[in-house]
Amino acid sequence: MNYKDEWRLLAISDNLDDVEHRPLTEEFLFYQAVATGDVEAVRKNCEQERFVSEDGVGTLSRNPITNLKYHFVITTAMITRMCGQNGMELEQAFRLSDFYIQKLDDLHTAQEVQNLHDEMVIDYTERMRREIQKDVISKHVSDCKDYIYCHVKERITVEQLASEFGISASYLSRLFKKEVGVSVSTYVKNKKIEVAKDLLKFSDYSMIEIANHLSFSSQSHFIQQFKEVVGITPKKYRDTHHNVKWNEKIWSEGNGSSEAM
Repeated sequence: MNYKDEWRLLAISDNLDDVEHRPLTEEFLFYQAVATGDVEAVRKNCEQERFVSEDGVGTLSRNPITNLKYHFVITTAMITRMCGQNGMELEQAFRLSDFYIQKLDDLHTAQEVQNLHDEMVIDYTERMRREIQKDVISKHVSDCKDYIYCHVKERITVEQLASEFGISASYLSRLFKKEVGVSVSTYVKNKKIEVAKDLLKFSDYSMIEIANHLSFSSQSHFIQQFKEVVGITPKKYRDTHHNVKWNEKIWSEGNGSSEAM
């Protein structure tokens, strides 16, 4: 018997599960709350433990933990797409999704999956709230921000961005400064420093390795730029914040030769 015939037999049998799935409206309102940055509504949903409630939840696996993990993946995928549609940088949304879904491999209880779910949805929601609080930006600027996020380890110039999106460098410079509040070069520098802060906190890579990885022209240039943005040197920042070691696999690409930012 093939799967189609098996389903037909199951559909007319008395052994069908009588569970009615939750109304799509309820699920949509939850996803909408995340995508619009409604932290209070999302926290309330988490407190009610709706994610692990069996009421209206479809059975995707006979194993209850596996079933919960499948629903986690579906929820994450829906949230990722809705947040992307509502203004989150697409690559950031997808990478965040990959990060949380991969965490499922280490979980073995319903409570652990519930905790990860709550952390994931709150993370997306808070990011969306910050995104929405910003001024509305044009597609050109949105595309540039997404490109910078994806290529933050590379040398990025306004001329390069303008060429990538088929507009003049002078127009992009004016538009970006008007909508974002800082120049393209300052925005790129700030994004690189954000990555550098994480590497200083969570890895043991040297200053020169971090400088090369983020395409600063030299170690001294990296230190000068970091202090300008953060107010302290990278060494002092690491001494204050360093606490966890990353697995070297997180260093996804080689730290090749440096270039000017």
